[in-house]
Amino acid sequence: MDIKELFSTFKKEDFYNKVNLHIHSNYSDGKIDFDELILQAKKLNMKYISITDHNCVEGYKNSKYKDDPILIKGVEFDCFYRMSLLHILGYGIDIENIELNKLCAKNELEQKNDLIRLFKSRHPKKVIKAIHNAGGIAVLAHPCCCNVLFLKDFVKRLKNYGLDGIEVYYPYDRFRGIIKFSSRNYPFEIAKELNLIKTGGSDEHSSLIKA
Repeated sequence: MDIKELFSTFKKEDFYNKVNLHIHSNYSDGKIDFDELILQAKKLNMKYISITDHNCVEGYKNSKYKDDPILIKGVEFDCFYRMSLLHILGYGIDIENIELNKLCAKNELEQKNDLIRLFKSRHPKKVIKAIHNAGGIAVLAHPCCCNVLFLKDFVKRLKNYGLDGIEVYYPYDRFRGIIKFSSRNYPFEIAKELNLIKTGGSDEHSSLIKA
């Protein structure tokens, strides 16, 4: 089953129980070890997770569990487009792909530091092309946080570059609940109208197992 087929099997309820496609480890700005997150997910009986560290795939390259069937290999690239910072998620990628790796961070600061990541942001057209050439699909993360007045037009432009999907099942808590430019229901409407894949995840930066 290819990645698009797999994603088509996911239902809304899966993203709130058994599937989390937006998680960060301490390879970027998360707090928990990469392999520990995998073990936690297995302990929670999750079906699929994707650890989408900022601008890097080193966690997958170094993981003891990189071929575990629970994992969908992913990455989150920092991009800047039309005066807006945005994040593009890549799923089902070949982590050894040369073009993709050229876009990855050159040092730890480009993975972890917000300010450095902003200044090193990439053009989404280049990111989407690299994700596709690495065998993956490209998804716009937490779209309500894109500082644009006309989100649908913005997403249309990204679709013209090859965008495959949009994150619609996303909690918008923490600071992203404050810095939010659109209704949280709007991305679902856009995805439906533009025939985009619907994905979701918690954007977890800490433990998957809560005290």
